[in-house]
Amino acid sequence: MHAIRQLFRFAYLEALSCLFPALIFLTLAVLKVVHVPYIPRYDLILLVCIAIQIFMLWSKLETWDELKVICLFHVIGLGLELFKVHMGSWQYPQEAWTKIGGVPLYSGFMYASVASYLCQAWRRLQVRLEGWPRSLWTIPLGAAIYLNFMTHHYIYDFRWVLTLLLFVLYFRTWVHFKVGKEQYRMPLIASFLLIGFFIWIAENIATLLGAWQYPNQEAGWSLVSIGKISSWSLLVIVSFMIVGQLKHVKETQSHHTDFSIKG
Repeated sequence: MHAIRQLFRFAYLEALSCLFPALIFLTLAVLKVVHVPYIPRYDLILLVCIAIQIFMLWSKLETWDELKVICLFHVIGLGLELFKVHMGSWQYPQEAWTKIGGVPLYSGFMYASVASYLCQAWRRLQVRLEGWPRSLWTIPLGAAIYLNFMTHHYIYDFRWVLTLLLFVLYFRTWVHFKVGKEQYRMPLIASFLLIGFFIWIAENIATLLGAWQYPNQEAGWSLVSIGKISSWSLLVIVSFMIVGQLKHVKETQSHHTDFSIKG
C-alpha cells in the first residue's frame, strides 16, 4: 500500500508540475472546435498563453526566478522555430497577426512550457544531481546539440555522435528526488529518454489539435514518426542541461556565500 500511495503522490506532483503545458493543450483543444470571430486562432492562443503565464505568477505556482528561465527558453524556442519553418521542416498554415517569418509567437510558449515543467518538478521533487559534469564539457555539448538541429540541413547529422557523447559524459550522473519523505534516484540518461518519449506523445496530440503541421500531415493527420523521439529527447536534454547548469551555478554560489559567512 505504501508503494501505491507513493506512486499516486508522485503522479500528483508531476501533474502539478505539468500545469502550464496541460493548460496549453486544453487551449489548443478548445480553440480547435470553438471559433472566436475577428480574432485569428493563433493570436487567440497567444493571448491565452500570456494569461496563463500571468496566472502562474499571480498564484505563486511559478517564481520570478523560474520566469527568467522560461523567458530564456521562449527566445531559444522561437529561434529554432524560425529556422525550421524557413527550412520547411514544419509549418503553421493558418493566418495570424502575430506571425514572424511564418512562425506565430505563441509557439515559443510550447518550449517555455517544457522549462516550466522542469523548474517546477525540480522544486516540488527536491531534485538533486550527483556526478554533474564540469561546465567545460556540458556547455559546449549543449550548444552543439542545439546547433545540430540547424546545421544538419547543410552538413552531416551528428545526432547519434552527440547521443554517444551524452552517454559518455552523463553515464555516472544520477538524479535524486524526494516523494514525501522518501528519497529515490535514477540514472539521468533514463530520465532523458522517458521525458523525450512522453513529449513525443504530447507532440502527436499537439499536431492532432492543429498546433503545427508536418509536411506528411498536409493531406490529413498521421502519427508523428517514432524517430522524432530521438529529436525530442535531445531537445529535452538541452533543456535539462540549461536548467541543471543554472541550478548548479546557483547552488555553488550559495555554498560559497554560506562558507564566507561562516568564515
